[in-house]
Amino acid sequence: MPFHDVRIAIRLLLKSPGFTAAAVLMLALGIGATTAVFSVVEGVLLRPLPFPHSEDLVQVSDVVQGAEAAGGKGEVGVTAPDIQAYTRDTQSFESLGGYQQTNYELSGMGEPALVNASRLTGGVFPTLGVAPLLGRFFTQREDDQKEPVAVLSYSLWQNRLQGDRHVLGAKILLNRKPYVVIGVMPRNFEFPLVPGHLNRSELWIPMSFTQQELTTGAEAWNSRMVGRLRTGITPAQAESDAERVAQERMRNYPAFMASMHIHAVVRSLQKETVEQAGQLVRTLFLAVIVVQLIACANLAGLLLVRAIRRRREVAVRLALGARSGTLLRQAILESLVLSVTGSVLGLVLAAIALRVGVSRLPETLPRINEIGLDWQVVGFAIILAVLTGVVCGLAPAFAALRTSVNETLKEGGRTGTAGGGHARLRSALVVGEVAIALVLLVASGLLLRSFEKMRAVNLGFRPDHILTASYSLPQKQYATQAAVDEFNDELIRRVRQLPGVESVGLTSYLPASSGIGYSNMVAEGYSPPEGASMNLAALATVKGDYLQAMGIPLLGGRFFTQADRANTQLVAIVNHKLAEHCWPGSDPIGKRLRLGPTESPTLWMTIVGEVADVKQGSPDAPAREQYYQPVEQFEPSIGPLASPTDLNGNGGYIAIRTVIPPEQMANVLRATVHSIDPQLPLAQLQSMEHAISNSEAPRRFNLTLISAFAIVSVLLAALGIYSLIAFSVALRVQEMAIRIALGSQRSGILGLVFLSAAKLAIAGCAIGLLGAATASHLLRSFLFDVSPFDPLVLALAAVFVLMLALAASLLPALRVASINPMKALRAE
Repeated sequence: MPFHDVRIAIRLLLKSPGFTAAAVLMLALGIGATTAVFSVVEGVLLRPLPFPHSEDLVQVSDVVQGAEAAGGKGEVGVTAPDIQAYTRDTQSFESLGGYQQTNYELSGMGEPALVNASRLTGGVFPTLGVAPLLGRFFTQREDDQKEPVAVLSYSLWQNRLQGDRHVLGAKILLNRKPYVVIGVMPRNFEFPLVPGHLNRSELWIPMSFTQQELTTGAEAWNSRMVGRLRTGITPAQAESDAERVAQERMRNYPAFMASMHIHAVVRSLQKETVEQAGQLVRTLFLAVIVVQLIACANLAGLLLVRAIRRRREVAVRLALGARSGTLLRQAILESLVLSVTGSVLGLVLAAIALRVGVSRLPETLPRINEIGLDWQVVGFAIILAVLTGVVCGLAPAFAALRTSVNETLKEGGRTGTAGGGHARLRSALVVGEVAIALVLLVASGLLLRSFEKMRAVNLGFRPDHILTASYSLPQKQYATQAAVDEFNDELIRRVRQLPGVESVGLTSYLPASSGIGYSNMVAEGYSPPEGASMNLAALATVKGDYLQAMGIPLLGGRFFTQADRANTQLVAIVNHKLAEHCWPGSDPIGKRLRLGPTESPTLWMTIVGEVADVKQGSPDAPAREQYYQPVEQFEPSIGPLASPTDLNGNGGYIAIRTVIPPEQMANVLRATVHSIDPQLPLAQLQSMEHAISNSEAPRRFNLTLISAFAIVSVLLAALGIYSLIAFSVALRVQEMAIRIALGSQRSGILGLVFLSAAKLAIAGCAIGLLGAATASHLLRSFLFDVSPFDPLVLALAAVFVLMLALAASLLPALRVASINPMKALRAE
């Protein structure tokens, strides 16, 4: 009767509340941590994308020859003419559409705010196949005719419109231009599937290409495409189809793009979405499985000790005719009761951890909103609990069944050894725990060293006392370059007059922010290596005293001045990396460069200054070629490619160097901006140090999580050593009493106990160091300027584990060294 056996198992466990509580809590921590991390694995990697038949969805991109120099595989997205060509001329897709992320000033409903949005062609929504919650999508006809319509996200509908079900037909203001709301998407809809929380699109509007995007902007690879394959078409076949169109596109390139070469690539949208996060998530899951293994080893050790203590009971039951199968079933049932109870508590802990921790996940993880405890995660926890219970219960159960009935009953109540086999099994479990804990401790130490190295990197500027903010001027209000220039000039003038301001400037790109663009350039006197079709560098247009505000050191020449205007000599400032790349060993001052490929009719800029290399993204990313240009001179520098409708400087970042803590200037800056334009919102209003801290978040997350696992595993290993030494000492009380009675010093007794613990720790450390070496390839990609075989980390980790083992054996050692030999022998 299984239920009767379960009741007996529960009753027996309740008779040992200390043992039961320790085992359940240990398993709850292991299963809870494993379940929480598995929910991340399942939500990010394993779960299909939230679209019907998502396996048929692919992403179409261009690979530009030579673009690998900017990092990555050279995949740069698509241009506006590409979107039109691929949509019109390919035959492998059931539907296909292009999209581009952007932001808009949203007003007309509460406080104006800068919101993330996406421009979509009419084919994107039909490709994804998700029906709107309310209303409809916009059509390709509305896109072509530039109809001002918008589809809202569920969160925007709820937060800004209070979930008004009569919202269809209402007007909202985007960049102060009215748009008609025609639809609302369901709660869980998200597209594009970008990493993190901060860049999710809150509304979608028609792409409505401008004339400039289709002509002189044809070199801007700033869009993406998503398609749904026709039935029976493979990604390889679709890629061949798209490649045919790409080659036709190249033959029709304008003269200024004649030297550029592209080819098409078609990749699964699922793989494209999770590619960057895959290795991190898999490594974290492996780490938490290690913690679970240690918890299992501890449970097996506790059950083994319990089985040894119950040898006499088992012997009596066997002598009375109990069958071995019955006793084996009872032992495994007790282990299952412990593991299932631990899993229930672990699920509660996992739910709490996810509720608190999801918002703290790094922005590099995609699909964060899909992470949670669904039925698959709960099923995983149940399976894990059953496996844990069976595996951990088998070894102690078989060990108990090997009890010799005659010898055990003859022993009576005397203490002694529990058999060499039992002792070796207990020792093996503890050695395994120590080895596994050391591997995690080494990983934690290496990540800590990497983080310290990253924090010590020279960023190329002084991040202290800098306040930053982003802004975007709505085109309806600022329709001309003169209006844009007037706002920017007035903003700089007013901020300069504020108390506590040292310098202020504007820029199109800020270090530690995302989205810097690399463009082709021609350097006077420099010939690219054979086969290199592009000479890429990052361009930042600046205004005011931006370089001074950021504290970027001047290595030669001069900074920009107010004399560098649109109608004066075209000038540029290059970083050291670009100077060394194009003119190694010589002074770049006076040299010239220009934007675009060789055939481009752009104009030469004279280099007037050289500055230090600035880390453009995370501090652990390599410095890349970069140059700066006055924003007033960008339009003149592109020569005949300029358009009367172009606007420059109508959005970007404000950088202010202050003599007071920058946080104290935040409200003052907001008030100053509103004194010029009362409706203009500021976004990302923060200190530069805070922005850098955000860029370090992925490494900090890795360090924190792996360190937490390492601490738990080391503590569990210490608990295992303590349990084993304490039990071994309890079995050897008679031996120790005789040693003391025969004149052995108590210090010698302490030494014996410490020697036993040291042997286990040394054996575990030796195996653990080999394990750390084997696992080094998993960590290599997460390390910065640190070898996975760093001798300092390996030595400190081994010494720490050894010292912890000795500390764990201290209490049992002191207890046995202080026994009264007469009382101990009389008790036997």
